[in-house]
Amino acid sequence: MTKLSSGNPYPLGATWDGKGVNFAIFAGNATAVELCLFEDDCTTEKIKIPLTERSRQTWHVYVPDVGPGQCYGYRVHGPYQPAEGHRFNPNKLLIDPYAKAVSGRVEWHDSLFGYEIGADDTVISDSDSSSFIPKAVVVDPNYDWEGVQSPRRSYHETIIYETHVKGLTILHPEIPEDIRGSYSAIGHPAMIKHLKSLGVTAIELMPVHHFINDRILTERGLTNYWGYNSIGFFAPDGKYSSSGYKGGQVKEFKDMVKALHREGIEVILDVVYNHTAEGNQMGPTLSFKGIDNAEYYRLSEDKRYYMDYTGTGNTLHAISPTVLRMIMDSLRYWILEMHVDGFRFDLASTLARGLNEVNMLGSFFSIIHQDPVISQVKLIAEPWDVGEGGYQVGNFPPGWAEWNGKYRDCIRDYWRGEESMLGEFASRITGSPDLYQDSDRTPTASINFITAHDGFTLHDLVTYNEKHNEANGEDNNDGEDHNRSCNYGVEGETDDQLINDLRSKQKRNMLATLFLSQGVPMIVAGDEFGRTQRGNNNAYCQDNEISWLNWQEADQGLLEFTKKLIDLRKSNTVFCRRKWFRGELVKGAATPDIAWFLPEGIEMEEHNWNEDFAKSLAVFLYGGDAAFYVIFNAHYEPVVY
Repeated sequence: MTKLSSGNPYPLGATWDGKGVNFAIFAGNATAVELCLFEDDCTTEKIKIPLTERSRQTWHVYVPDVGPGQCYGYRVHGPYQPAEGHRFNPNKLLIDPYAKAVSGRVEWHDSLFGYEIGADDTVISDSDSSSFIPKAVVVDPNYDWEGVQSPRRSYHETIIYETHVKGLTILHPEIPEDIRGSYSAIGHPAMIKHLKSLGVTAIELMPVHHFINDRILTERGLTNYWGYNSIGFFAPDGKYSSSGYKGGQVKEFKDMVKALHREGIEVILDVVYNHTAEGNQMGPTLSFKGIDNAEYYRLSEDKRYYMDYTGTGNTLHAISPTVLRMIMDSLRYWILEMHVDGFRFDLASTLARGLNEVNMLGSFFSIIHQDPVISQVKLIAEPWDVGEGGYQVGNFPPGWAEWNGKYRDCIRDYWRGEESMLGEFASRITGSPDLYQDSDRTPTASINFITAHDGFTLHDLVTYNEKHNEANGEDNNDGEDHNRSCNYGVEGETDDQLINDLRSKQKRNMLATLFLSQGVPMIVAGDEFGRTQRGNNNAYCQDNEISWLNWQEADQGLLEFTKKLIDLRKSNTVFCRRKWFRGELVKGAATPDIAWFLPEGIEMEEHNWNEDFAKSLAVFLYGGDAAFYVIFNAHYEPVVY
């Protein structure tokens, strides 16, 4: 090999310059770092390079005459002292946190754990993990975008379609079989035709960062289908690539984005920066845990253990400068290099936590708000986590939109006939001013949804009273118990036409409410044509027909109804306002912008909002170019207006 040189500590990761690769990795508490390069099979180690240069806690080297497709990993030396928060073990090959691609999958074996299986986690393991762990891959950053630009739609023009790369396309009959379930399938003309004809403007992809299938799921013959188990925050997962694992997934992802952008469709990524796939103290050592455990993770007072605000066993230390830098570098990479248009942050309250409490003025938000790149894309919070004080709907700062869980719950309750709902219902369909107006946010801060990937589909919401998650192998103990659903007389599918007609009507009622509400509507893929998960409300591990969209069984009538609703919304600005209703006369008109009416045709008064039995109301909307009188009736009997 040509003579090595010291290289540079920045940028982190593996950077190819056309002649060689600069490798740089942060490991502040490490005593030594070795770079391992592999043969083309990504299995056979061909050379081990000690990194002798260390600058600002970053180890680095420049290796000439290597380039894209080169597989590599790290071995990091240091103390194995779990009680002090250190879990260094050079017997474990580690994935570069800044890897732009990852080749292969984890093959579960005891050697992947930093401690001796059968003992507790204080006993170091001396078995080598190299044969069982994926390798990082050097990628070629060059790509021809052919001048295609992001649509850069405003929030008030946005209609979000939440979906899964594989589940959306794996059964699509018009997509070639060899690319189904891949990024290429989403960029295929048949898929884009459906998205455009439906009328959505943005596709929100469930996690595509490289992720790991948990060992317990693998042993049960299941997978981590949803993907909320990241290990590579810069790498598009190769499982969704029809082009292979050695960098082809990067180009294929870019091809998908370009195809969608060319047709005016934005790409939003569901990102999981709150935890990693390494679990708690008994979890595997795959990357961060072996590189610098004490820096990357939130540790408890007894540093052997992890703080867990996520329900996964660990929590990334997002107030650490190192982790903050990694998250910001990752976001900028996906924006600048992969051309994505926004992010939905899973369990975003975790990222807002200071030492323990959620802090909306903390460093995470400060850094994002001042960043000239990240602050200009769509930032959507899942505004809760599993820790104390984690439910933060309505509390995120200006510049952020939120999954409005209160909208979901209210609309479900209203349409299943709960009492005393009119006041909250009126607030939710007008953008939830009680949540967002006082903090100088607009109606578009509310991402309105009735269903999402977790929970019942829309069809199942009107078909099941109870969850049916037996296929998950957890004795139906997983998943939400209180679904705010109603089966209207029979649990599950039925031949009773009266029940099916009522279910059909309720699906349409909820879809109409969603698309006529102020805020940003989000629909989960398949709800437009009645997809079912057979009552499973937590299909996180179901990589099969339970989760996949069955295009052959689409309810064409419901699909056409949904298209017309979306077209109605897009054609009338009164349904997608940028500002709040004021209830005052519109300048140049004799009518207010909004007014509420009883069935008798008289305006509602304060006491009307609190009547327990009232389940019907009408709203007059005036938008200058058009006026609408919308009647909502959740009574089982007709109401005459």
